[in-house]
Amino acid sequence: MIKGSFIDNLGRVYGMYTGGFLVFVILMAILEQMGVSANVIGILFVAFTIVIYAAIGWLSRTMQVDAYYVAGREVPAVYNGMATAADWMSGASFVALAGGIYFGGYGYLGFIVGWTGGYVLVNSLMAPYLRKFGCYTVPDFIGTRYGGNLARFCAVIVLVVASFTYVTAQINATGTIAARALHIPFEFGVWIGLLGILLCSMLGGMRAVTWTQVAQYIVLIIAYVVPVIWMSNKQGFGLIPHFSYGDAVMRIQELEASIGLSAAAGKAAFGGVKVLTVPHFDPKGWEDSWKFVTLAACMMMGTASLPHILMRYFTTPSVRDARRSVAFSLFFIFLLYFTAPALATLTKLQLLDPNLPTAIIGKPFAEVMQLAWVQNWTDVKMLFLKDFNGDGILQLNEFFMRSGIVVLATPEIAGLPYVISGLVAAGGMAAAMSTADGLLLAIANALSHDLYYKIIDPNADTKHRLIVARVLLIVIGAAGALVASMKLTSILGAVAWAFDFAMSGLFFPLVLGVWWKRANSQGAVAGMIVGFGVGTAYLYMVRWGGMEPWMYIDHLRFGLIGAGASLVAMIVVSLATEEPSEEIQNMVDEVRVPSGEEILSKDH
Repeated sequence: MIKGSFIDNLGRVYGMYTGGFLVFVILMAILEQMGVSANVIGILFVAFTIVIYAAIGWLSRTMQVDAYYVAGREVPAVYNGMATAADWMSGASFVALAGGIYFGGYGYLGFIVGWTGGYVLVNSLMAPYLRKFGCYTVPDFIGTRYGGNLARFCAVIVLVVASFTYVTAQINATGTIAARALHIPFEFGVWIGLLGILLCSMLGGMRAVTWTQVAQYIVLIIAYVVPVIWMSNKQGFGLIPHFSYGDAVMRIQELEASIGLSAAAGKAAFGGVKVLTVPHFDPKGWEDSWKFVTLAACMMMGTASLPHILMRYFTTPSVRDARRSVAFSLFFIFLLYFTAPALATLTKLQLLDPNLPTAIIGKPFAEVMQLAWVQNWTDVKMLFLKDFNGDGILQLNEFFMRSGIVVLATPEIAGLPYVISGLVAAGGMAAAMSTADGLLLAIANALSHDLYYKIIDPNADTKHRLIVARVLLIVIGAAGALVASMKLTSILGAVAWAFDFAMSGLFFPLVLGVWWKRANSQGAVAGMIVGFGVGTAYLYMVRWGGMEPWMYIDHLRFGLIGAGASLVAMIVVSLATEEPSEEIQNMVDEVRVPSGEEILSKDH
C-alpha cells in the first residue's frame, strides 16, 4: 500500500505502471503464440491504453482553477520534462518524422535540428521568465505585460489558429492508427481518436493532462525504440544502431545505384497528398543548405512560440524547476529524435536489400500483393502499388505509401511478431493523444480564461469558468476531427504551418516582452497583427496563389516572412508611441530576477 501524497510517491506509482504495461505486452505476446488473431491483439492494445489514460483523467478530475489551468504548480521537474516530451512527441514526431526522413532524407533532418534546438530558445528566452510571471496562459502574459484587452485578444487569435492547425495533425495521426488497428475507415478513425483525447483532458484539465502525458511518454518511448533495436539486431548492426547505421546508409546507396536511382523521379498524387516517389536527397550547393537552415530556424522559433509547450512550464513549483524541466524535456525528446533516422534507414533497407527475406523491390507483383502487411495497408488506403511499365516486377517508383505509416508499418515490413505492431500502434496513439490533449487544453483555456473571464465576464465564478472550458474543449475537438477527416495536407505539413503561424504572431511579442522594457501595447498589437497577417498572406500566395517562393522560402517556412514583419512593426510602432508606464517597466525588471514571489497573484 502506498502511503503519503501522490506527488511524494510518483516514482513508485509510475514504476508500477511501467511494470504493469510490460506485463500486458508479454501477455499479448503469449496470446499471439496461442493463435489469437492480429486484429484482436491490435484492438486490445489500443483499447487498453486508452482506458488507462481515461482512468488517469478521471482520477485527476478537479474543480479548482489552479489545478485545472496549471496542475496546482506542483509538478516536479523530471516529471514535467516527461510530460513536456510527450506533449512534444506529437503524431508528427512519432508517426510522420521517420517517414519524412525515409522519403526526403537529409533535408528532413532540419525538423529534428529545429525542434531540439528550439528548446535552447525556450530555456534562455522564455520558460523561466514566464514561470516567474505566474500566468495561466500565454495570452495571460501578453495581456498583463502590455496591458489592455486588445493585445490579449490578438494573442488569443494567434494561439487558436496555430494550435488548431497543429491539433488537426494530431487527430489525423490518431485516425491513421485507429483505422489500421480497428480496421475501420480513416474518416471514422479520427472520431475514435478524438473520444480518447477528450476522456483524458476534459475533467481534470492540466492536472489530468500532466499525469496522463507522463504515462503516455513511457509507452511511446518503449514503442519507438524496441522495433529499431530488434531490426538492427536482425540486420547485423548490433543492439544499439544509433552509432552504427552508417553502414546501412552506404548499403542503401549501393542498392539505389544498382537499380538506376540517382535523383527523384518526380511526384505522384496519392490520397490527396503529394508523396515523393524516390526516397533520396543529396545536399548540393547553397540552395539546399539555405533550405535546411531556414527550415531549422522556423522550427526553432516556432518551438519557442507554441503556447501548449510554454504553458507546461507554468506547472512547476519554482523558476529553478522550470529551468531544470527544460533540460529534462530536451533529454527525453533526444531519446526519440536520436532514434528516428536509424528507424527510417533500417526500414528502407528492409524493403530494398535482396539479401533480406522482407525485401519487395524487384519481386514479382503477384507475390508482393499476397503479403499480409501489403494487403492490410492497401485495404485502409495508406499504400498503393501499380505496375506502370507492365513488366510484372515491382519497381521502387511503383511503390507508394503515405509517409505517416512508415513507423506504424515497420514491424510488419520487418517481419516482427504482431505484438510489436500493436505496441507501436499504442505508442503512436499515445504520442498523438498527448499532444492533442495539450493543444486542445491550450485553446480551451485561452478562450475560457482570457476571452470569457478576462474580457467578456470578469465576474464569472469558478464553476462557470470551468464549464465554459470543458464545453469549448468538446467543440474545438469536434471541429479538429472534422477538418482532419478532410485530409487537406500531410501530418508533417500541418505541423510546420502551426509552427510558422505561432512564430509569425507570438515570437517577438513574447521575447521583447521579457527583454525590452520599451516594448509597449501598441507595438505588441502591431507586431501580432502585421506578423500574423503578412505571414498568412505569404502562405496563401505561395501555396494557392501561384506566386514563386522568394529566396526559396516556401509554404513550410513562411514564418520567416511573418516574424520578420512582426519584429519591424513592433520596434517601429513602440518607438513611435509613448513608452510603457514605470510600473510595467519595473515589472519587466522583476520578471528577470530568478528568485522572489510570482508577479501575479495566485488566482487572477
